[in-house]
Amino acid sequence: MEQFVDRDIELDQLTDCYESETGDFVVIYGRRRLGKSELVRQSIADRDDAIYYQAVESTAQNQLEQFVDTATAQFPSLRNVRRDWEALLEALGEEDAIVVIDEFPFLIEEDESLPSRIQRVWDVELQETGMTLVLVGSSISVMEDKVLSGSAPLYGRRTATIDLKPLDVADARQFFPEYDPETAITAWSIYGGTPYYLQTIDPDQPVGTNVQQAILSERGLLYSEPEFLLRTELRQPNTYFSILRALAHGRRTPNEIAGMAGVDSGSLSTYLQKLRRLRLVERHIPVTESPTASKRGRYRVAAPLFRFWFRFVYGTQDQLRMLGDDAYDELVAPELADYVSPLFERLCQRELPELIDRRFHDVGQWWFKEHELDVLGLTDEGLVAGECKFTSRPVSEGVLADLERTASEVRWSAEPADGETRYVLFSRSGYTDDLERAADARDDVLLFELSDLVTPDSNF
Repeated sequence: MEQFVDRDIELDQLTDCYESETGDFVVIYGRRRLGKSELVRQSIADRDDAIYYQAVESTAQNQLEQFVDTATAQFPSLRNVRRDWEALLEALGEEDAIVVIDEFPFLIEEDESLPSRIQRVWDVELQETGMTLVLVGSSISVMEDKVLSGSAPLYGRRTATIDLKPLDVADARQFFPEYDPETAITAWSIYGGTPYYLQTIDPDQPVGTNVQQAILSERGLLYSEPEFLLRTELRQPNTYFSILRALAHGRRTPNEIAGMAGVDSGSLSTYLQKLRRLRLVERHIPVTESPTASKRGRYRVAAPLFRFWFRFVYGTQDQLRMLGDDAYDELVAPELADYVSPLFERLCQRELPELIDRRFHDVGQWWFKEHELDVLGLTDEGLVAGECKFTSRPVSEGVLADLERTASEVRWSAEPADGETRYVLFSRSGYTDDLERAADARDDVLLFELSDLVTPDSNF
């Protein structure tokens, strides 16, 4: 049985739509494996006025027949209704039914007129009923183009949209509640917040054993997962594989990526744009700059499992087979801290507003020339500058001094004239006595442990 974690906000939102006396049109989308299907199934689990139809890749006629079979099992009166999407939906509207159509893009692939027909029956009949129509899709590009975009027939009809995101580390930890904070952060840095991936973890086994069995072994459930999903989404994936490998190995700028991937720099942006649209890659800029104006963007793999796979699995399959059960210890363990470190920085950025009692405008990284900050928060009271160390050594007072010097280089156009900079440090291995004494003597320095990140419950 699937483990269903979090999603309380989304469940409440769906329940409100179901209970509404007016017509509701809900669109749910997001990356594959995030639990969209399980979310809608959970939302209608105890209802007798709902149907759940999961489309498959088939002919339009077969898809319609399968929908009829599903719908008539719950509403037998539909057997007398003409086999036509508009007629069937109109009849379900008369029943004030909840109709969930999962993998809606499969239907559009076979019948491009379907969104227009749904738009017509919604405008003429359904919006005046108590029906709730829920369209679910994993193909983000199709959902955006055919359902959400301004030129789509269904644009402006939806009453609610759920863009399902990965679980955060605190929720992901429910899949391995006995792991200590360091192990939990490591597991999240490998599996991310995707429930399907997290469910492969045996919480009674070390993280290395889980990774060996699920990702590094040919028999593992996730051994070919990224390759399978990319081949599902992309017609000619090899160039994308090379780009993702370059990103997973730390290349960040377009020139660096193009150089390692062997891709012409002029065409690289097209590939990156596609990967960004699939939400596998993201572009980030210094947090003080404008997203539309900045030309200092860097790129990174957004999905942790893909980053791990392209660093340790892609191109090393023969070596993994030769090493067998020793692959994790030989290939991954020596580089694990270096692999986790950038994701540790992202985690610190995400959790900062939960840890500091200030009103944040934005949080991210910052860099300019040779200067760089792992964490920079922009607040009404001034800057919050931070350094993140996922190393085996305690952080010393020298790191704080470097942080102060770097923070002094930051220029933020909206910084308050009387603002006060606060300094935060995050450490895997604690702090030296001299740094702890310095922090105790100052009210503008805060030291955080790993446990503060996975169970944040108080502001400083």
